[in-house]
Amino acid sequence: MEHNSIKTLGELKASNYISLTVKDELRKNLILQLQNKDAGFEGILGYDETVIPELQTAILSRHNILLLGLRGQAKTRIARLMVNLLDEYIPYVTGSEIFDDPLNPISWFAHQEIALHGDNTPISWQHRSDRYTEKLATPDVTVADLIGDVDPIKAATLKLTYNDERVIHFGLIPRAHRSIFVINELPDLQARIQVALFNMLQEKDIQIRGFKLRLPLDVQFVFTANPEDYTNRGSIVTPLKDRIESQILTHYPKNIAISRKITFQEAKITEDQKLTVEADGLVKDLVEQVAFEARKSEFIDQKSGVSARLTISAYENLISSAERRMLINREKSTFVRLSDLTGIIPAVTGKIELVYEGELEGPAKVANTLIGKAIKSLFGRYFPDPEKAKKSKAVNPYLKITDWFTDGNTLDIADNLTAAQYKKELMQVEGLYDLVKKFHPKLSANQTLLLMEFVLHGLAEYSQLNKKYLESGFGFSDMFDSLFNTELGEDEEDDIDFR
Repeated sequence: MEHNSIKTLGELKASNYISLTVKDELRKNLILQLQNKDAGFEGILGYDETVIPELQTAILSRHNILLLGLRGQAKTRIARLMVNLLDEYIPYVTGSEIFDDPLNPISWFAHQEIALHGDNTPISWQHRSDRYTEKLATPDVTVADLIGDVDPIKAATLKLTYNDERVIHFGLIPRAHRSIFVINELPDLQARIQVALFNMLQEKDIQIRGFKLRLPLDVQFVFTANPEDYTNRGSIVTPLKDRIESQILTHYPKNIAISRKITFQEAKITEDQKLTVEADGLVKDLVEQVAFEARKSEFIDQKSGVSARLTISAYENLISSAERRMLINREKSTFVRLSDLTGIIPAVTGKIELVYEGELEGPAKVANTLIGKAIKSLFGRYFPDPEKAKKSKAVNPYLKITDWFTDGNTLDIADNLTAAQYKKELMQVEGLYDLVKKFHPKLSANQTLLLMEFVLHGLAEYSQLNKKYLESGFGFSDMFDSLFNTELGEDEEDDIDFR
């Protein structure tokens, strides 16, 4: 049906237009989508077997929906994508504040227009993109914000009593009539506001300052909440929770592959960066692994969650760290090194909530610990386990490398080394190049250097080398040498304290 050609109520009736409630409309379009095997919910990754089927079931059941999950689990994104299941255009009575259905009007204004003009009542069309309203719940949200308030100036001007519907200034929900209305962080709403919502869901009436108005609004509600809020900042009042028919639990990506897809989809990398900064699969996986390590770290508040935004910001920072070095060194292109991982620390520290033990460690130290654990977790994919290699009767493949450091050699890898300096530093470690070539003979020159650096970090995580954090970069030295020095240092401090 061509919406442009229909301008009056009479023309709408003649076209045999059937008006549906918003829930029926979503259901109708989802049925078509499922029959045509359309994917739907574009860009939502990792939920194909869990959240999406439950969401589709809820829509087919014409339910109001509560998405319950920790931060950064795409709850709001899912709600926004439901708009795609609405009809492209719907008709409404021209001039209606609440976009009345011409075939099923509910407001005083629409009733009056149709009574006055009959089939000549002017009709306008609303696009689905305008049929979505989102409100972040905060403790200061009022009934007036969501539902409406009496407008005394209107009452005085029009000489109306407060019992007349025309004195009401409608809030967000009535203006979302025939639309999707999303309330983010529902537990943050005061209990009395939640009760007002429950009244709208249940009784189809709205109460403003003791004035009761029967207004059968047609709204698809989607609420989001964080399980942490149930104990921390508030809770969903029981009668309201009881009226939200479907509660769907969201979750973090189950594996690195999905996590990586999400990061690449969301990370804002410029065309210049894509052309000039090469990022190997290893460093991409390390960024994702940092989030997985954070989600099981004892230093981080697990009830608060570790958002998918952590890896997105971290990946953007990782590319920018390498780009910064390239610009300073006036190079034409570069590749991401492990020393660039120090660049992701600001992205990590801003996205984690530390518990008391974590606060004692400090956010930067916790971030470095997570990076170290990520390196250790992925090391076994590329090289033999250094602990097992040490105990094994066979020749230890790492022996030449550790011996080089035992002989008193040290290696500093600063963030700002040029490509030539970086290669020169790594090449001086005896046995390092041969080890990488033995296990990964077909790699490019850049990948080989990256894995050489990876071996040093891996050996440090397995306590076979000492790694220290420099002002900008890392320093590697013999393990025993560092232990000996540390013990001396501690004794000296003790002497000072006793004086």
